[in-house]
Amino acid sequence: MNRLTPLLCAVLLVAASCASVKPGPAAFDSAAQAIAAAERAGAEELAPVELRFAREKLAEAQRGMEQGKYDIALYLIEESEINSELAIELSRTAQSRRRVNEQRRELELMREQLESEFGEAFE
Repeated sequence: MNRLTPLLCAVLLVAASCASVKPGPAAFDSAAQAIAAAERAGAEELAPVELRFAREKLAEAQRGMEQGKYDIALYLIEESEINSELAIELSRTAQSRRRVNEQRRELELMREQLESEFGEAFE
């Protein structure tokens, strides 16, 4: 039996090191803050799908925590943050496109005004 004791200890050590580590509240706070940042960036309007995915992943992570599936919860928290970051970037891109389109319209109006004042020779 003495020979089995070190082996049993080694097996228990390996099993303990493979056990899931329970994510702390900071992990959830980080994901919630990322979602809030996406909302402030206008994702409700400009990237609603990605924002919805971020919220869903965070909710799934919370369910995973309740079921003791900590590895899955950590993975879902990370996915939530990634979806939030994507929503932020898509929102920024959409806002930039809007500004570019507004400037194009303004430029076109200016061109039309100049052509009406100076004729076709303006070009």
